[in-house]
Amino acid sequence: MSGKTKKKREKGTKAGRIGIATLSIATCIYSAGALAQGAGQTWRCGNTYSDQPCEGGRTVKVDDHRSNEDRRAADAGTRNNQTQADRLERSRLSLEKAAYDRDQRAAREARSAALAERRLAMAEQRERDRARKEASAPRRSSMSFSGGQGAKAAGDAPAPRKKKRKSAD
Repeated sequence: MSGKTKKKREKGTKAGRIGIATLSIATCIYSAGALAQGAGQTWRCGNTYSDQPCEGGRTVKVDDHRSNEDRRAADAGTRNNQTQADRLERSRLSLEKAAYDRDQRAAREARSAALAERRLAMAEQRERDRARKEASAPRRSSMSFSGGQGAKAAGDAPAPRKKKRKSAD
């Protein structure tokens, strides 16, 4: 192939590409215009919105006539509100968890206190039963008296007396 033929081919290819690009752009512009015409009607059907007409539905104007600056400000406000809402939700969840933990701890302490109170009541009841049993048991007799110097300790049994011998007189 010669150099001239090659250059003609490259030019033809570039021209073809430019033509295809131009045709694609024109098609996009035309379809965007057609979409814009159809997008102008939004229907409200009860509590829902649709781009299709429905029975008893009515058209709603949805054009946004705000400037770009207003839209950016509204978007920034929305992001700020969302950030604050997320922060408040984390705070609420943290407070709820703390309250739950506090309630669980109080319930454990209450169960522990109730158990200790039952143990104490049972110990007191056993002591009363023991005292009642001891009070109803027959008492042993005891000799308690105070004597002279030679007296034995209270509760000891008296020593047997010695018998005197009769003299032989």
